[in-house]
Amino acid sequence: MTEAPQPAALHREVAELIVAALNLENGADTIEADAPLYGEGLGLDSIDILEVALVVSKRYGFSLRADNEDNLRIFASLRSLCEHIAANRTQ
Repeated sequence: MTEAPQPAALHREVAELIVAALNLENGADTIEADAPLYGEGLGLDSIDILEVALVVSKRYGFSLRADNEDNLRIFASLRSLCEHIAANRTQ
Protein backbone atom coordinates (compact mmCIF):
# COMPACT_ATOMS: atom_id res chain seq x y z
CA MET A 1 0.00 0.00 0.00
CA THR A 2 1.38 3.41 -0.92
CA GLU A 3 1.63 6.15 1.63
CA ALA A 4 -0.73 9.12 1.25
CA PRO A 5 0.97 12.25 -0.09
CA GLN A 6 1.83 15.03 2.32
CA PRO A 7 -0.46 18.09 2.18
CA ALA A 8 1.76 20.07 -0.20
CA ALA A 9 2.17 17.08 -2.50
CA LEU A 10 -1.57 16.37 -2.42
CA HIS A 11 -2.32 20.04 -3.21
CA ARG A 12 -0.02 19.84 -6.23
CA GLU A 13 -1.50 16.51 -7.36
CA VAL A 14 -5.11 17.75 -7.09
CA ALA A 15 -4.25 21.05 -8.79
CA GLU A 16 -2.72 19.07 -11.67
CA LEU A 17 -5.88 16.92 -11.87
CA ILE A 18 -8.03 20.06 -12.06
CA VAL A 19 -5.87 21.61 -14.79
CA ALA A 20 -5.87 18.38 -16.82
CA ALA A 21 -9.60 17.65 -16.37
CA LEU A 22 -10.66 21.13 -17.41
CA ASN A 23 -7.92 21.78 -19.99
CA LEU A 24 -7.00 25.00 -18.20
CA GLU A 25 -4.38 27.20 -19.81
CA ASN A 26 -2.83 28.21 -16.50
CA GLY A 27 -0.60 25.73 -14.71
CA ALA A 28 -1.27 23.85 -11.50
CA ASP A 29 1.18 26.10 -9.66
CA THR A 30 -1.10 29.09 -10.26
CA ILE A 31 -3.96 27.61 -8.23
CA GLU A 32 -3.68 29.11 -4.76
CA ALA A 33 -4.58 26.80 -1.86
CA ASP A 34 -7.10 29.20 -0.31
CA ALA A 35 -8.46 30.95 -3.42
CA PRO A 36 -12.09 30.13 -4.23
CA LEU A 37 -12.53 27.44 -6.87
CA TYR A 38 -16.10 28.44 -7.71
CA GLY A 39 -16.98 31.81 -9.20
CA GLU A 40 -14.31 34.37 -8.35
CA GLY A 41 -10.84 32.98 -7.83
CA LEU A 42 -10.30 30.11 -10.24
CA GLY A 43 -13.64 30.89 -11.87
CA LEU A 44 -15.11 27.41 -12.12
CA ASP A 45 -18.80 26.98 -12.82
CA SER A 46 -21.11 24.13 -11.80
CA ILE A 47 -20.22 22.04 -14.86
CA ASP A 48 -16.50 22.43 -14.08
CA ILE A 49 -17.13 21.37 -10.48
CA LEU A 50 -18.94 18.24 -11.73
CA GLU A 51 -15.94 17.41 -13.93
CA VAL A 52 -13.57 17.90 -10.99
CA ALA A 53 -15.80 15.74 -8.77
CA LEU A 54 -15.71 12.97 -11.38
CA VAL A 55 -11.93 12.88 -11.76
CA VAL A 56 -11.39 13.16 -8.00
CA SER A 57 -13.83 10.31 -7.39
CA LYS A 58 -12.07 8.09 -9.93
CA ARG A 59 -8.56 8.95 -8.74
CA TYR A 60 -9.12 8.68 -5.00
CA GLY A 61 -11.77 5.95 -4.83
CA PHE A 62 -14.71 7.66 -3.18
CA SER A 63 -17.87 9.30 -4.42
CA LEU A 64 -18.48 13.04 -4.48
CA ARG A 65 -22.21 13.39 -4.96
CA ALA A 66 -23.97 16.37 -6.52
CA ASP A 67 -26.62 16.30 -3.76
CA ASN A 68 -24.11 16.45 -0.90
CA GLU A 69 -25.04 19.42 1.28
CA ASP A 70 -21.33 19.90 2.14
CA ASN A 71 -20.30 20.59 -1.49
CA LEU A 72 -20.04 24.34 -0.96
CA ARG A 73 -17.56 23.69 1.85
CA ILE A 74 -15.74 20.87 0.04
CA PHE A 75 -15.25 22.88 -3.17
CA ALA A 76 -14.64 26.23 -1.45
CA SER A 77 -10.90 26.08 -2.21
CA LEU A 78 -8.11 23.73 -3.22
CA ARG A 79 -7.20 23.37 0.47
CA SER A 80 -10.74 22.35 1.49
CA LEU A 81 -10.99 19.90 -1.41
CA CYS A 82 -7.64 18.35 -0.46
CA GLU A 83 -8.67 18.06 3.20
CA HIS A 84 -11.83 16.24 2.11
CA ILE A 85 -9.81 13.92 -0.14
CA ALA A 86 -7.31 13.17 2.64
CA ALA A 87 -10.14 12.29 5.03
CA ASN A 88 -12.09 10.09 2.58
CA ARG A 89 -9.71 8.57 0.06
CA THR A 90 -9.52 4.82 -0.39
CA GLN A 91 -6.75 4.92 -3.03
